Amino acid sequence: MRQDTSVAAETKQFATEPVSPSDGESPVAAVSIRGLGHSYGDLQVIERLDLELPARGVLGLVGPSGCGKSTLLELIAGLQQAGAGDVEVGGGGDPAARLARCAFMPQRDMLLPWLSAIDNAALAPRNRGVRRRAAREEAGRLFERFGLSGFERVRPAELSGGMRQRVAFLRTLISGKPVLALDEPFASLDAITRAEMQGWLASALKADPRTVVLVSHDVEEALYLSDRVAVLSARPARVVEELSAPTPRAPDRDAAVTKPEFVAARDRAMAALHRGSK
Repeated sequence: MRQDTSVAAETKQFATEPVSPSDGESPVAAVSIRGLGHSYGDLQVIERLDLELPARGVLGLVGPSGCGKSTLLELIAGLQQAGAGDVEVGGGGDPAARLARCAFMPQRDMLLPWLSAIDNAALAPRNRGVRRRAAREEAGRLFERFGLSGFERVRPAELSGGMRQRVAFLRTLISGKPVLALDEPFASLDAITRAEMQGWLASALKADPRTVVLVSHDVEEALYLSDRVAVLSARPARVVEELSAPTPRAPDRDAAVTKPEFVAARDRAMAALHRGSK
């Protein structure tokens, strides 16, 4: 298996040359959820939920397993129709309008094993009708910055877990959509790689800010990567508490998560999780 390259080197790359916003990005992109309720038959999953996210903000969603976090993300991304209430993304309320503004990254990287890394990354422009060569060029411009230089022709099976997730995120980013819906993107990684990838993603979002909704089972991860964190209750999901992140996406992740104010916010979020689980 290939090894990840230096996270510190990648952070320097991100800091020196920001990615220009794509033509599809809107400065007014935002997520608005009002009175949202959702059920599967008689099973109520979400109960009257209200959330607001400004453009280029990052909202973390944490809650007990099975509370409806992934369902909420799919509703935001337009993959489902809400049972009750309103969900708007950039002012668009119907599922097609939300889907047009959202790029969804599921828990698994979903890379196609028969395609090279660069062809996997280039799927979004290819789906827009861009020719293969031009799509590869578009994706290739980001490979060095994402720590993937030299791995363009490598198949997914030869990449480490962290590198696979970078390819998946690159594919999500170059979709050109203003809102990124990330569903536990690092859940399958070991603790060390996950921490490295959190620092890497923080650098990526600093270089190319987007509106992001991040579902995570890890309170520390959510607090570090987000501006605000919404703690959800057990099913049916409702917001138990909203917290402001003390040092969102600080360059030195390890230092940030050990600061007293961060530890206090983490303890507060954990207490809210326990309350919401009862």
